[in-house]
Amino acid sequence: MGRKSENTFREFHRYLGFFLAGIMAVYAISGIVLTFRTTDFLKSEYEVSTTLEPNLQEEALGTALRRRGFKVDKTEGDVMYFNGGTYNMKTGEASYTEKRLPVILENMNKLHKMHTGNPLFWLGIFFGIALLFFAVSAFFMFKPNAPIYKKGLYFAVAGFLLTIVLLFV
Repeated sequence: MGRKSENTFREFHRYLGFFLAGIMAVYAISGIVLTFRTTDFLKSEYEVSTTLEPNLQEEALGTALRRRGFKVDKTEGDVMYFNGGTYNMKTGEASYTEKRLPVILENMNKLHKMHTGNPLFWLGIFFGIALLFFAVSAFFMFKPNAPIYKKGLYFAVAGFLLTIVLLFV
C-alpha cells in the first residue's frame, strides 16, 4: 500500500470522525442510559390523567396504557386499581404516575432505538455504515510492516474474541 492511499484513509477517517463526533456522543450516552432502563435511574415521576374508552377489561387497559406486565390489583365498584393508578370503568378516566427520563435523554434513547417506522431511519443506516468504515479503515492507517500495526492486530484479535464471547454469553 502506497503513501497516497494511506493518507486518503487517514483523511476520510479523520474528517468523518469530526463530522460524527456529536452523534457518537449521543449513542454512547444513550447506550449507557439504556443499560439502566429497567431501573429508576435518572427518572422522575409524572402524574398522567387521560380518558380512555369506558368498560375496558384488564388486558385492553394494559394495552391502552402501554404498560408491559400490566396487572389490576383490585376492583371496587367501577374503579380498577393498578400499580400507580386507577381507572374508572364507567367514565373511562385513568389517572396514574409514570416514571420518565429527562426529555433530552428520552430523545437520545429514541434516536438510539430508531426503526424503519421513523422518517429519519436513513440517518441510522448512514451512521452504521460510517461506524463500519471506521472499523475497517483503522487497518489502513498504518503500513502493515510497522510495529504499531502488528500491535494493533493483537488488540483487534483480542477485541474480536471478546465480541465472540459476549455474543454467546
